[in-house]
Amino acid sequence: MRDEVKKSLFMEFNHYLVLASMAAMLIGMSKGGLPMVGMMSVPLLSLVMSPVKAAVLLLPLFVISDVVGVWLYRRQYSAINLKILVPAGLVGVFVGWYTASFISESMIKFIIGLVGVGFCLQTWFKRGQGDVAAPATLTKGIFWGGMAGFTSFIAHAGGPPFQIFVLPQKLSKAEFAGTATILFAIINFSKILPYQNLSPYSLDDLMQAAVLVPFALTGTFLGAYLTRRIADVWFFKFVQASLFAVSLKLIWDAAIA
Repeated sequence: MRDEVKKSLFMEFNHYLVLASMAAMLIGMSKGGLPMVGMMSVPLLSLVMSPVKAAVLLLPLFVISDVVGVWLYRRQYSAINLKILVPAGLVGVFVGWYTASFISESMIKFIIGLVGVGFCLQTWFKRGQGDVAAPATLTKGIFWGGMAGFTSFIAHAGGPPFQIFVLPQKLSKAEFAGTATILFAIINFSKILPYQNLSPYSLDDLMQAAVLVPFALTGTFLGAYLTRRIADVWFFKFVQASLFAVSLKLIWDAAIA
């Protein structure tokens, strides 16, 4: 009986390690320039632990990967977008922290998923949209930046609001990736103290995160390499397809919650 218990625990640990390593790689790849894939990390790790525990465990990996990502894209970003989105995103983080005790995570996932799906369908089926780039307007930027900070705090799901605002601007691939990386590096850093306030980190949490750091860093450089190799047209098709897939996942998670 004791051997069976040990075998079961060993298998559970291996299952956790595989999923946690994959989640860490996805986080790193998102910081290396492949946005949206990092959003898969929390749902993936939630297969073996609670979503709240997964979010807390993975935040240090987001922050560490952010450092590398910011260095990689330190000269490639949209300044006008960051000037609008960063303050709005920080306000969104504060609202997320303030409302965390009574906000419904499933409702947030449903709304963001619905908006993401609607945006993709509009983009794919809209007639005569041409190649005219939309401007980075202050009003829309404040709204979507705030939503990005808010949903990032609640469910690490800030990608869809960011993309809804930025994709119509038709930035270059490098500008798009750099803007996303720098914005969410600032947002993730601002989440450290509120997360500690809501769910204090234990030594065990930090040790588990430390084990996953090499996977996250490897993913960051891999993401940057793939971003440079993928043609612009396929890069943005990948971004939109990822947004659509993640949005459906968020809706599904909300429906079964």
